Amino acid sequence: MQKLISKKKPTYPITETLSSYLTKYARNIKIPIFYDDLLRYQGSITVYDKHGEDSLWIQVYYSEYERVDIEHSLKLVYSILHSDGSDSLLPYLNIDSIDYCTFGNSKPFRIKVRNILNDNYVFFYIKKADASRIYGLELEHILSPNHINFLVHGNSLIEEHISGIPGDDFIEHHLNKCSDQDKREIAKEFVKFNERCFVRLLGDMRSYNYVMVLVNDFDRIQYRIRAIDFDQQSYEGNVRVYRPQFLKENNVLVTLVSEVLKKPSIEQYKREERSLLAKRATSEKDRLNELLVCMREDEISQPEKIKELKKALLELTGDVNFKKAKKMGEIVDAALDFIVRNYQNENPFL
Repeated sequence: MQKLISKKKPTYPITETLSSYLTKYARNIKIPIFYDDLLRYQGSITVYDKHGEDSLWIQVYYSEYERVDIEHSLKLVYSILHSDGSDSLLPYLNIDSIDYCTFGNSKPFRIKVRNILNDNYVFFYIKKADASRIYGLELEHILSPNHINFLVHGNSLIEEHISGIPGDDFIEHHLNKCSDQDKREIAKEFVKFNERCFVRLLGDMRSYNYVMVLVNDFDRIQYRIRAIDFDQQSYEGNVRVYRPQFLKENNVLVTLVSEVLKKPSIEQYKREERSLLAKRATSEKDRLNELLVCMREDEISQPEKIKELKKALLELTGDVNFKKAKKMGEIVDAALDFIVRNYQNENPFL
């Protein structure tokens, strides 16, 4: 199953059209530090997780004459991301750590910022800017139940931290402690998450690429799955990559779904999620269309992958729009159009 996903995905540049879109929606902004600046670290130590295992992150250190400027700039980035961008917050902020992950395509830096008045802290990430990843973030912002705050400038992408329990950690250490009712809720959410990823063609949702968010709601806990890695937005050709149910890291959740949900319930939850996607696509029609214009013009995959994916989707849906598609953006557009048309045709109140 691992062979379904390319070991190394190329980084795609941001086009002028996409840059204009980002500027219009306040995503494109000048920032005081670039991704490449953070690569000039002088040393590092391994970061271990709470279970004592290698987290695949290293904490990096900088020479004294660079550290002061880097930390000042990172505080400004925090202010731009979370406030009005002024320097009035800076005296109350401290950069506790800068971590670097050498695993995966984006090779992000994770910045821990602490408020020295109350010891509250937040994280944000600085990554290499990649057009397909930006499309993934924007589609998540528009089409999912979750809004995402991120900024782009030059070759740098700044993302806010998405809180939650990493999926692999939840499966290994928390799932077996859940009640039967909780497991049914988790199974329902996985079905909806699986459908959401498939419709908007977000790939590689292995368990460490999403988090489980727990929310107390009266006498129960609500479970929500949120994607945290958008590197594989509409890149691969194999249609199974876009369905988390086919990735072996999610086998435990797939088994859970088959054990606690009946087929009619599964189909109901799929239908619910497709309807919600159609409603969001309709309510955000103007912004979504502007984004899709950028995607349709962009090169964010390879010809053989495009050919493979559109053939599979044509066989699955019978929609000739997939056959006409020549780029990945056109395939995404056809997929969303297919969902919206079906929703409108089946809804007697529209």
